[in-house]
Amino acid sequence: MTALTALAACEPVLQSVPAPQARPAGLTQPAPAVTAPSAASLDLARYYQRVQNDLLTRGLLRTDGGGPDTPYDAEDLARNFEAIAFYDEYPGQAVSATGRRTSGQLSRWSAPVRIRTEFGPSVALERREKDKASVESYAARLGRVSRHPINTTTSRNANFLVFVAGKDDTTYVQNRLRQLIPNIGQAQLDLFEDLPRSFYCFVFATAGGGSPYTYTRAVALIRAEHPDLVRLSCIHEEIAQGLGLPNDSPAARPSIFNDDDEFALLTSHDEKLLEMLYDPRLKPGMTAEQARPVARIIARELMGQSL
Repeated sequence: MTALTALAACEPVLQSVPAPQARPAGLTQPAPAVTAPSAASLDLARYYQRVQNDLLTRGLLRTDGGGPDTPYDAEDLARNFEAIAFYDEYPGQAVSATGRRTSGQLSRWSAPVRIRTEFGPSVALERREKDKASVESYAARLGRVSRHPINTTTSRNANFLVFVAGKDDTTYVQNRLRQLIPNIGQAQLDLFEDLPRSFYCFVFATAGGGSPYTYTRAVALIRAEHPDLVRLSCIHEEIAQGLGLPNDSPAARPSIFNDDDEFALLTSHDEKLLEMLYDPRLKPGMTAEQARPVARIIARELMGQSL
């Protein structure tokens, strides 16, 4: 306001201004290279389009966040939080999809989460802009809900990488991960190799800084062959799982943390799970037994039920 007022008080002065010099060619940012998808990638895209059509025909992939047909109370919320936050979706594997321990301890981030979206060469430019906007909007929502600093960045200091990449982009993604995370293990790189098509997307999160239960880095893969809604569903689920909600539960409803595909996008129930996860009364490393009494209190507070 001060600058505008000062400018308005000045008499306009007309003077000759030299024409700006052309920007040197070497300083112009080249457009990202895009390669045409292979026949195998196009075939996979047709398969996922059929999957999405089938799910929608059956009334699944809901985007309404839940309603009168999906009631839940504080006890449901506390029980679902324990199942989803303290246990892993892939127990027994050498490296689970989240890269975390399966012993039942609470894990989450303590540092700000800085998300950067990167794309494989097969992803069309217009698709990249749409996906970047989806991740940016969702990161802002997650930050509001969890009250933990979560935002997007284009800089090298990102600690949560979201790769949108197709079947043809495996080598590119693995090479980028070696550049970005020099100490990444081969087991984690292998997660990106020859994924069965039943794996729509995945995330792994790793701990560091002397605490095995405090995440310091995460990497998510979203298949570029997905149609719009399944693609957005993957963004919602994998980023939320990478924040510390790694499991699915058949009892969780309305929730994206359920393998039944009823809900495509983060629900009101899931927002409360994130609030619980980052409540300061719960601490990284807590067991389910240690956290249970506190989680029940938080759940009742969130649901407006008496303690």
